[in-house]
Amino acid sequence: MPLLKSVGELLRRRHGSASRESRPALPDGFTLDSAQVSAFAAGTLDAEGEAALADDIARMLPHHWDLPTKSVEALTPVVDHLGGQQQLMAWLDRHPGRPRLIARIYVLLGHLDQYSEDPAVLEAVRHARAQDPFPVALRGYLTPDTNAETLGSLAFRVEELLGDDRVDDAVALALAIADWLHGAAEKAESPSADVREMGELMGHLHRDIGEAAARS
Repeated sequence: MPLLKSVGELLRRRHGSASRESRPALPDGFTLDSAQVSAFAAGTLDAEGEAALADDIARMLPHHWDLPTKSVEALTPVVDHLGGQQQLMAWLDRHPGRPRLIARIYVLLGHLDQYSEDPAVLEAVRHARAQDPFPVALRGYLTPDTNAETLGSLAFRVEELLGDDRVDDAVALALAIADWLHGAAEKAESPSADVREMGELMGHLHRDIGEAAARS
């Protein structure tokens, strides 16, 4: 999809549980203000307009799988002007409220996809689940088995909640995931550098998401 190509891997959900049919519907008529997009790309949009544009994009991102062509075409110049998906998230993070919160959650989701392919991280998760297979905060979200789908499916569930505009529930789940993985890293037997790094990162993301949620 053009949007995924433009925005990059932070918006890449690739797991079987994330079928198109199961995704929340996009609100009717949802799109970006073309005048705001043009002004932003030209560097002439004022602070109030930029804040409004950031809020609209933050509301759009959970629906990136089924955006109409016009919405994709409207978002692409913004991403291009900023220089890519990392810069998009950094720009959203500069705007308090929903944009900052969404940016920080999507950074978590991107890392969950990344760690889905890391054998050392998955082994640490298996070790944690051997002690507590279904932590209370993740019951109903965790897959029965720990495999390459486990973390990505959690990412999908967070994004699904965001798409349903259940932001508080999405935040609660994101925080629970970060806390769980931080704990899994701390309890890992002979943790690798990747696992230690994951634990530290999850601790930072837990604080960052919690802080953004408290101020949104």
